Amino acid sequence: MQVFTFILILVMAVVASQPLTRLFRIVPLPIVQIALGAALVWPTAGFHPRIEPELFLLLFIAPLLFADAWEAPKREYRKLMRPILSLAFGLVFFTTLVCGFALHWLVPSMPLPVAFALAAALSPTDAVAVSSIVDKERVPKNLMHILEGESLLNDASGLVVFRFATAAALTGSFSLWQASLAFVFAVVGGAAAGLLAVAVVTGALKLLAKSDRIAPEAQVLVIVFLPFVAFLAAEAVHASGVLAAVVAGVAAGHTRTARQLSVSVYMLTHSFWVMLAFLLNGAIFVLLGLQLPAIIRTIPPALTGTHWLWQPLGIIVALTFCLITLRFLWISVAIALSRLAARRFRLEQFRTTLRTRLAGSVAGVRGAVTLAGVLSLPVLALDGSPFPGRDVAIFLAVGVILLWLAIASLSLPPIVRGLAVGHGAVHAIEMRRARIAATEAAIAQLESVTHRGGADGTATIEQAVAEGLIAAYRRRLALLEDGQTPREEVAALQSAENALRQAALAAEREALRDLLKRGEIDDVAFNTLAHELVLHDVLAETKTRSH
Repeated sequence: MQVFTFILILVMAVVASQPLTRLFRIVPLPIVQIALGAALVWPTAGFHPRIEPELFLLLFIAPLLFADAWEAPKREYRKLMRPILSLAFGLVFFTTLVCGFALHWLVPSMPLPVAFALAAALSPTDAVAVSSIVDKERVPKNLMHILEGESLLNDASGLVVFRFATAAALTGSFSLWQASLAFVFAVVGGAAAGLLAVAVVTGALKLLAKSDRIAPEAQVLVIVFLPFVAFLAAEAVHASGVLAAVVAGVAAGHTRTARQLSVSVYMLTHSFWVMLAFLLNGAIFVLLGLQLPAIIRTIPPALTGTHWLWQPLGIIVALTFCLITLRFLWISVAIALSRLAARRFRLEQFRTTLRTRLAGSVAGVRGAVTLAGVLSLPVLALDGSPFPGRDVAIFLAVGVILLWLAIASLSLPPIVRGLAVGHGAVHAIEMRRARIAATEAAIAQLESVTHRGGADGTATIEQAVAEGLIAAYRRRLALLEDGQTPREEVAALQSAENALRQAALAAEREALRDLLKRGEIDDVAFNTLAHELVLHDVLAETKTRSH
């Protein structure tokens, strides 16, 4: 009963964070959700949950990364592969090495292997937090794609390096050769587990698609199981479960496992993942807030030598700005080397400005994976003594997460203002060309129906319907091809069409209610017909938006 109550309150907190964010417009959504979590747990009688890190990665991180990877823009990721891999792997190693020594210097009581473990846990970024702070449309498309692609991969690389550093802290020994082999195995094994899970699920969907007796909900459940199956399969062989979930999402989206799904199943699956991503993203920050009061109440003595407040705050500030600076330096050097390579090998060059590099540095917000990693540090060492520096690592990690969120919330919107000018026009042109091509294909298909004719030469029902559809498609094509059509005219046409459609649907709903009241139809018929009206409304609204 306590678990159910906790889940219910967690969901209510996520739901309540939305109207509160609109009320306090200056405060971003993650900060509001953290504050709600802290408010739930601050009193002595509040909630004090203990979260198992491995379970947290399985239930929260794996499905979130899978959903992001499924919807990832594959073409853009291939185009931006060099900067994404550079940040996801190169920057993780660079941050772990430099930040590890910096941590050991700032907190001498923290052993160097533990400092490296904390630095590795602080390497993964959280693109979801960035999109909650600033509108994606205001960020240049390439920069947002790089941040999202980096976030998908550096979660896995950061956690793998963290695992090796933690093992070195426990055993007191470290072999670069063995660690390198283990890293390669974790990456290759995780990728293989993800691909294997996709192959198994795709085969299951093919079998289910052959049977009309299988309910759509059962097929949805098969898709839902995919990230968890991939994660558990990888962890069973000591590979990266996080990377397995990412690879499964990318492979399922690239090979279009959804082709095995009917329209109704695809709509159910898409709606489920949208709702689940909304819930899990919010729950992660609420859970962070739930951990906050206990961490603040027990500031480790190793951080309070000079002053109980200013010394730990100073260390958190220094560590955060060290991470931001390292990120800025890596991005600047990587861009310079990329330009040299592009000139030498005649590759495509990426144009960047100082503001773009600064935005990419500040946008490297830390979040859920950092929290899950640092909480997974062992409580006891192999000899039964307390694990050295665990409380210090947790305190510093939470402090960096909160401070970086605050810095990004205040500085990122003005930094990116005006950077995305012109990017929307390019995207709009691409969308218009695609719609024209799709509309022309639809007209060609319908015209082939009109040319068939009946057995006696008279027009068939299919021909009459096709001619009506062709007329509608030609009106759409005329608006799309006429690049000079004023936006006001198109907007007025869409507004009038939407208003008339809503009025017609309202009349249909009212007629169905009258029939239900008079007892001419039962509740089952009413609900079925009302559901059809909702589907018609959604499809018509989607069509209007696409114009």
